[in-house]
Amino acid sequence: MTARLLEGKVALVTGSGRGLGRSFAEHLASLGCSLGIHGMRETGPAEFGEGTTLTETAEAIAKTHNVRTVRVLGDLTKAEDVQRVISTICSELGPLEIAVHNAGGDIAAAGGKPNPNDAVNIKLEDVRAVLDRNLLSTILVCQEAAKVMMPRKTGRILTISSISAFKGIPNSSIYATAKAGVVEYTRCLAEQLRSHNINVNSLAPGDTRTGRFLGTRKVEDARLVTEGTLDRIGVVDEVTRVVEFFAGPLGAFVTGQVLRVDGGSQIWAC
Repeated sequence: MTARLLEGKVALVTGSGRGLGRSFAEHLASLGCSLGIHGMRETGPAEFGEGTTLTETAEAIAKTHNVRTVRVLGDLTKAEDVQRVISTICSELGPLEIAVHNAGGDIAAAGGKPNPNDAVNIKLEDVRAVLDRNLLSTILVCQEAAKVMMPRKTGRILTISSISAFKGIPNSSIYATAKAGVVEYTRCLAEQLRSHNINVNSLAPGDTRTGRFLGTRKVEDARLVTEGTLDRIGVVDEVTRVVEFFAGPLGAFVTGQVLRVDGGSQIWAC
């Protein structure tokens, strides 16, 4: 049985209706955290067959792990929604102590990740959507979380970036640029919040076998093995366990860092 190392702490995981976000929330709950379960749409968990509604997800996590949860909907590219999400969590669960900003990706772009090589047909609204969903939402969520944590001189903030931030990827320049911005913002915020005893770090996953990942692309069978090689698609739990390090006692003196969890697909200095 997992030790409840974070018993009684209040956490927010954005985009926690499915995929990595759901797994992050489940793991923090297993460690004893009360949780804000956030999504942009009530039916988000059903979109890739990972649940039904956000309300049901929050209730299931509470029941399974014997913790308190609150379900919060909001568009995190809007400052007023971010303020409402965090104020609701603080009002119903207590002051926010751990913020994991997982929401993002390229979902908002109608055609997927904008193609930088298609100079004629690239849509400006798609570019803005990807930048806003990833970089702007990170800035807004981190700002509001920091405002709650600073007076109490304690807190952990974890952004979810991507290995795309560190290497050029064909047809993904907008997404990669947004995630690179997330990484740099994380480092700047970490420097600013050091004196307030608030740790700010980033987790950068590689390919991970979430429902959405497997449902939106063709994957070679050889990369779906779960052991015997690191040249494979990561399992969700392999990424999730790293959140415990950043949120828990082992991460107490770690800040301003980015950890790539990708089985070594990128091996060079940051």
